Amino acid sequence: MGHGLTAILAGGSFNYLEIYENGGGVAYSTVTNKFLPIHIAKAIVAAGGLLGPAIAGAVLIAGAKKPKSAAILLRLLTGAIIVSLIIWIRSFWGVVILSFFAVVFLIITFLKNKKIETATLLFLGLQAVFSTYLQLNYLFTKQFERGGISQNSDTQTIAENTFGTYWIWGAVIVALSILMLWKSIRFYFKE
Repeated sequence: MGHGLTAILAGGSFNYLEIYENGGGVAYSTVTNKFLPIHIAKAIVAAGGLLGPAIAGAVLIAGAKKPKSAAILLRLLTGAIIVSLIIWIRSFWGVVILSFFAVVFLIITFLKNKKIETATLLFLGLQAVFSTYLQLNYLFTKQFERGGISQNSDTQTIAENTFGTYWIWGAVIVALSILMLWKSIRFYFKE
C-alpha cells in the first residue's frame, strides 16, 4: 500500500494491489515525471513501500495516546481499509484478509470501549513498525526472484535512481524505522 500511495503523492497512479496468502503483496503503480524527475519519483515510490509500515505504525502508536484520538484513528483506519477494498485490492487473499480486519475493527468500534480501541491501535502500530524488521533480509537484498523472473529489490531501485548501494539504503530504512518507533513511543508516554 505504501508504494501505491506514494506513487499517487509523487504524481503517478496506483493501479491495484495484490495481497498474498502470507500477507505480503505487490503494488502495481505508474510513476510519471509530473512533479519530480522520473528517477527521483521511482526512488521515492520504492522508499514509500519500505517506510510505509513504519510511518503508519508510528501514527497509530502516537494516535493511541488519547482515547478520543484513538477512536477517531480506528474509524479512519477502518474507512481506509474499506476504500482500499473497493478501489485497489484485486486478489482473493487481499479481499479475505482486509475484509476480516474491517469486520473486526467495526466490531471494536461498536463496542465503544476506549481501552480496547487504544490497545488495538498500539498492537497494530507495533506490528506495522516491526514488520520492517521481519523483512530485514529483503532490505539487504539486491535482487529477488518472483514467478521465475529476477527483479531488483526496492533498496536496489533506490540506489539505481539516486546514489549509493542497496545495503546503504537498507541501513537508512532500518535507521529511519527505529527513529519513528522511538519518537512515537516517546510521544505516547510523554506527560
